[in-house]
Amino acid sequence: MVVSTSSTASSPPIPKGGGGGGRRQPPRVLSIPVRSSRRRSLSASGGPDRSGVPVPASRDPISLPRPLTSADLMEPSGDGLKVAYQGCPGAYSEAAAKKAYPSCHTVPCEYFETAFQAVEGCLADRAVLPLENSLGGSIHRNYDLLLRHRLHIVGEVRLAVRHCLLANQGVKIESLRSAMSHPQALAQCEQTLTKLGIEHREAVDDTAGAAKLIAEQKLQDTAAVASSLAAELYGLDILAENIQDDTDNVTRFMMLAREPIIPRTDKPFKTSIVLSLEEGPGQLFKALAVFALRKINLTKMESRPHKKRPLRIADDNCSAPLKHFDYLFYVDLEASMADPNAQNALGNLKEFATFLRVLGSYPIDVSEA
Repeated sequence: MVVSTSSTASSPPIPKGGGGGGRRQPPRVLSIPVRSSRRRSLSASGGPDRSGVPVPASRDPISLPRPLTSADLMEPSGDGLKVAYQGCPGAYSEAAAKKAYPSCHTVPCEYFETAFQAVEGCLADRAVLPLENSLGGSIHRNYDLLLRHRLHIVGEVRLAVRHCLLANQGVKIESLRSAMSHPQALAQCEQTLTKLGIEHREAVDDTAGAAKLIAEQKLQDTAAVASSLAAELYGLDILAENIQDDTDNVTRFMMLAREPIIPRTDKPFKTSIVLSLEEGPGQLFKALAVFALRKINLTKMESRPHKKRPLRIADDNCSAPLKHFDYLFYVDLEASMADPNAQNALGNLKEFATFLRVLGSYPIDVSEA
């Protein structure tokens, strides 16, 4: 069990809000509304029968729509799907969205919360957002947003991150004084950047946004840490490839939808839950025991302060009451909610947990990152 502490044409972007900025402010995604296409009418009249009476086309079995199957709900092809991600075109999140739904139309969003809102407001069908990185750890903001919004995790996708050092044409590494990128990308390349003599760091909202800003402002002393696709999109030179400090740099993304999928037992599944417990000795042990006794493996556990109840006052026979942080626990189980064993475990957990919510039950990504 791991315990953590811590392109095809894209659709128009979805902004959360406006905001100005100076020369080195993070780039903002433009505000262009996304229009939903109207449903086509399924009714049509056929030709006349022998008596001359028109026969509705629905009597013809060939024209009837095929009923959806559980396979359709499990593995959508992505044709026509609008998938939201955080960042500018060329971001790693866009590559993850394309891996999850190869034929989708990607929708760039300025913030993580904007992507959640885009799906909730039917401006996008899915969202693909990072949850954890093998080097940088968990993306806590998205854990908090999972609880704030009523979306469901319907899948996961792992993406190998290969950072490149990008600069305007003609710029040499020796003339660089600063590197610009997302804070996690900068942290993942810290040692390499230092060896290259680049000491100063500038954090922005996303990796592709850094590449875009450097290209637009024609900076000569600053490089971006971003993908090779970002270099292609924004006309930058690749000065160095694979500059991450660890070659095993993988980000796990979650796929979000308005409705959950139908869980199955014919393939490896994972179930994500969030819970809170009463204060007291052995409470967490009891929670873990409901899974251990049923031989259900836990692949991740993440604790986050309970924002609605940040402090809990307890009288421990001291002169003054003590204040303790109240926590939520995010847990990933190697089990499907279609498995009676998992259902019994959660039923047992509900007997003493003060809060319990299933965030999603979805297939495990077994493909290569």
